[in-house]
Amino acid sequence: MATNLSGTVALVTGASSGIGAATARRLAEHGASVALVARRKDRLDDLTAEIEKAGGTALVVEADITDRAQAEAAVEQTVEHFGRLDTLVNNAGLMLLGPVVDAEVEEWERMIAVNVQGLLCTTRASLPHLPHLPHLPHLPHLLKAAEEGPRRVADIVNISSIAGRVAWNGYGVYNLTKFGVNGFTESLRQEVTQRHVRVGVLEPGGVDTELGSHNKPEIQGAMITPFYETTEVLAPEDIADGVAYMVTRPRHSSIGDLWIMPTDQA
Repeated sequence: MATNLSGTVALVTGASSGIGAATARRLAEHGASVALVARRKDRLDDLTAEIEKAGGTALVVEADITDRAQAEAAVEQTVEHFGRLDTLVNNAGLMLLGPVVDAEVEEWERMIAVNVQGLLCTTRASLPHLPHLPHLPHLPHLLKAAEEGPRRVADIVNISSIAGRVAWNGYGVYNLTKFGVNGFTESLRQEVTQRHVRVGVLEPGGVDTELGSHNKPEIQGAMITPFYETTEVLAPEDIADGVAYMVTRPRHSSIGDLWIMPTDQA
């Protein structure tokens, strides 16, 4: 097992399937202890057993990160258990497509809650020392981890989308959330990277995950199924490899933006 990340701790949101699960496996293979954050505990239990069987270390953290208290508690539980936090992968995401005219506002609210609010909550909770928690003094969150060994660098990787740089008809609010993730990532990168908390965005094209399955049947039939029938899409492991590449760079090297596309996707 590779040990590039030996002695470090990673937290991955949306870890119950797809890119999140693949990323957790890959970071564990690189030697990181991994906190698996998602709502579906049964899947997290299975993934933990898989990682531990392969010689890795994982922690199940059942949480809905759209709830700020649960997002903060997920970070606190990770640090209480492992003693530190070195890497945050904001992967949890939702894609509900369709026209803006006569759209269901509830779908917009769900996407904004997961793609934007959840990412903001976990990021905010992961950065500070949290001195307001007297029972947990001097917690070594990302800013603290970047000051100490074993690597003297910490990482935030936000999983965005090609929809964060290109807008399409029918993708309106999903585009809004992913363009927002890209902008937030760049702003935060400028704020903390010189303190050796590297912040980067990874923008996948089409990936074989559950992402499209939450759409209405008519949207799947018109916008999603035809694409997957005509495109050799990426595997979740392709994106996990990208995350691993970003967080295993030497301390002096920072990857701000990584764009991974299927070869035959226009």
